Amino acid sequence: MTRRIRMWWMPVAVAATLLLAGPVGAADDAPAPERPRARDAGVVIGVREPGPRNAIIDVPGVAVGHATVVEGDGLRTGVTAILPHGGDLYRERVPAAIVVGNGYGKLLGVTQVQELGELETPVLLTGTLGVWRTADALVEWQLARPGMEDVRSLNPVVGETNDGYLNDIRARAITPAHVREALESASPGNVDEGAVGAGTGTVAFGWKGGIGTSSRRLPASEGGHTVGVLVQSNFGGRLTIRGVPLDDLRPEALALAAGNRELPPDSGDGSIMIVVATDAPLDARLLRRLAARALLGMGRTGGDMSNGSGDYVIAFSTAPSMRRIQGDPPQPAAVLANDAMTPLFEAAAEATEEAIVNSMFRAETVHGHRGTVRALPLEGVLPMVVPER
Repeated sequence: MTRRIRMWWMPVAVAATLLLAGPVGAADDAPAPERPRARDAGVVIGVREPGPRNAIIDVPGVAVGHATVVEGDGLRTGVTAILPHGGDLYRERVPAAIVVGNGYGKLLGVTQVQELGELETPVLLTGTLGVWRTADALVEWQLARPGMEDVRSLNPVVGETNDGYLNDIRARAITPAHVREALESASPGNVDEGAVGAGTGTVAFGWKGGIGTSSRRLPASEGGHTVGVLVQSNFGGRLTIRGVPLDDLRPEALALAAGNRELPPDSGDGSIMIVVATDAPLDARLLRRLAARALLGMGRTGGDMSNGSGDYVIAFSTAPSMRRIQGDPPQPAAVLANDAMTPLFEAAAEATEEAIVNSMFRAETVHGHRGTVRALPLEGVLPMVVPER
């Protein structure tokens, strides 16, 4: 049965008055209703079917955890952990690749992944000036695990985006306890989205960004594999959803229309971290090809990878046949053929696009260090991007 969605139109001036008339702070009396994910609001992106949870955790073995830091008026940051599987990641390494869109960023561990084509730690995301403390805490946590007593080298992979508008970034608030919380809370059953973890203080297109996720599952005729994506959105450009440019809902324009003296942050420069997981048997070369297609999804949302943007994709395969077991003799593995990659490419692009939109749909208005960043006004967006059916 076809579902018909009743939509409403809100003039830009009315939207500006209702949505941007005054700042929302920590002292608001009643919590706002939970914001929907894009697909739950009728925004269907792409043509391929998502997995059962429409999240990176649809890829078997993948787990995600967060630590969210909200303290006083100035600290709005956190850590997000992505674990490729629940075993010993150092002894059972997964093939991986990293693609750089624009390299204005501080991605730790990149050269060893490029050289060896594998991950030996979880992937952690945080704010820019929290990278080194996060990496140090990750090393401490992993070296303390059973079986690591004789390990003398470890390559922590830690990515970042700059959360310095909402977060007092110079305070460098991330502690080892936050990193442990993100790692030890990682779950294969749920992924919180929006202003959580590493997305607590991020901004996307001038609106509140954050953590978002999505997935695509291929039909059996195309291999039956799953591609899952998680993003930390903190970038700029001209927001576009389902191919519809939302120039009339630019935050600076609405703020001026409402007479709001507190203008939102500039929606130009910024960054994004994209993590792509799949259970398809891919080696580092094929994962590099897959990672490159995730940047297509970013482009579809209007991202322009500006001069001051750090745009990175980390892709890995969880296929057991592709794991590199330390100490065991190498075993030949059947790798997917080149001409079987196109459906996976499409899945990565679609899932990235939807994950970015989810990060903004789920994020709520946040007041922080230098001002307020408002949630994307769904009342104005939905009539523009959801056709009546």
